[in-house]
Amino acid sequence: MDGQSMGALILLVDDDAVLRALLSDYLGEQGYTVTAVGDGMAMHRAMEQGQFDLLILDLMLPGEDGLTLCRNLRASSNLPVLMLTARGDELDRIIGLEMGADDYLPKPFNPRELLARIKSILRRAADHTTGSKATRLCFAGWELDLAAQYLLGADGVVTSLSAGEFRLLQALAENANRVLSRDQLMDAINGKDAAPFDRTIDVMIGRLRRRLGDEAREQVLIKTIRSSGYMLVCKVEAR
Repeated sequence: MDGQSMGALILLVDDDAVLRALLSDYLGEQGYTVTAVGDGMAMHRAMEQGQFDLLILDLMLPGEDGLTLCRNLRASSNLPVLMLTARGDELDRIIGLEMGADDYLPKPFNPRELLARIKSILRRAADHTTGSKATRLCFAGWELDLAAQYLLGADGVVTSLSAGEFRLLQALAENANRVLSRDQLMDAINGKDAAPFDRTIDVMIGRLRRRLGDEAREQVLIKTIRSSGYMLVCKVEAR
């Protein structure tokens, strides 16, 4: 059992009772503590009663679906989200990323692949809370808090980012005025052990641009460098 397994609390939301039981047993054997529920209402109750390290969320749920739940969660939390779906087409994955999911796994899947994704997400979350000496990155009126993992505007309003968005913006800010390729940004978001997905970076860059107000700027903060990648074009001060 590795360091990411010890003490990690997982909330599993899936309306398939058999799958909930199987995954709860399997992940429990791997050292995780799993709370398994069947819909969004039960998910909200569980989150009111305790904190979790990871949310595994099925796309197709009775009542509020997984996309709606993920989008609403992102308004107030950067809890990592792994989305499950019975449909594996690219459009669903793009929509899931747009709503703020950090990773996406189509059903049916091998439980060992799920375990690998969980370890990767938790490892990245730990790396990005302990790996930087600076605690804040300040640029263009924005402040990226590396410890609390949120984005603070000049007006004092906090903008919640998904874990993937946070890592992407951190990578851009730590390498300001330097072009980062999609592969470099993919490593920052997913790590070496994640399967590549060509549209992931583009989707998340679009989300970050909307959050930073780039659409209303004459001079954008995140610049597309054709055939090369992306670059944050501004001065960044580490504090």
